Amino acid sequence: MAKTFAVIGGDLRNLKLAEHLAEDGHKVKLFGFKNIEISPKVTDEVSLEEAMKDSDVVVGPIPCSKDEQTINCTFYNLKIYLDDILRLMSKEQIFVAGFLSESIIHLMQNYDLQCHDILKREEMAVLNAIPTAEGAIQIALEEMPITLHNSKALVLGYGRIGKVLSKMLHGIGAKVHVAARKYQDLAQIEAMGYIPIRMPEVSTYLNTFDVIFNTVPHVIIDSKELQGIRKDSLIIDLASKPGGINFEKAKDLGVKTIWALSLPGKVAPVTAAKYMKDTIYNILNDSGL
Repeated sequence: MAKTFAVIGGDLRNLKLAEHLAEDGHKVKLFGFKNIEISPKVTDEVSLEEAMKDSDVVVGPIPCSKDEQTINCTFYNLKIYLDDILRLMSKEQIFVAGFLSESIIHLMQNYDLQCHDILKREEMAVLNAIPTAEGAIQIALEEMPITLHNSKALVLGYGRIGKVLSKMLHGIGAKVHVAARKYQDLAQIEAMGYIPIRMPEVSTYLNTFDVIFNTVPHVIIDSKELQGIRKDSLIIDLASKPGGINFEKAKDLGVKTIWALSLPGKVAPVTAAKYMKDTIYNILNDSGL
């Protein structure tokens, strides 16, 4: 059954999502996109109110907000306030976005509104790891003066991203080391042909790596660990805020670090948008809509 979607703000993923939805026969209205070509299959509304009016689903950005007051808008110079979205939403509408903070979720619940964090859906999180890993490898290839093949690479964490990234690095021919805390993860790492390292012991080996990829969303490479990292090494942090690196200390020590956030929207927006679309359909099916 065709539905009406309001796609509010976001990056290229959201724009491509709108096109995917329209191609499936849904009515799609946009707001928060300027100075970028928009498909004639979607409607670019002049106001937030018009975009949200009579919409079944309101789709926000990934991440939804950086300040918990306004939503992220890559292609819009003015601010779109979350309060305005809440004011215009009805109880029948569903709000879908990524990285919804506890305060935003609590606010939605206070308004008795339906909201879903798309990145908390397992299918989205698993698939999203693919463009994230590819993007991380792309950055490494561009920034390193040596090949990834035969390089010593460390992956911190063996979650969804860590598993996909380790496999890709191994396929390229890197000497892959993976640090994890759980014994079952360490066993799996060894079974996959990588070199396992217990997370508490990782500082002992940091000076041996050409490139380090972090996937853990809390600081594990702090001042002490940074002092043991070679100046010609590269650290790529893939973790969401607050990240896993003490970036200020790394800068002081001359250790090159790159905090690579929202890679799917940058390196593979069309594919990432398809993952978003399929996950939104799953949310609607689970909700009986």
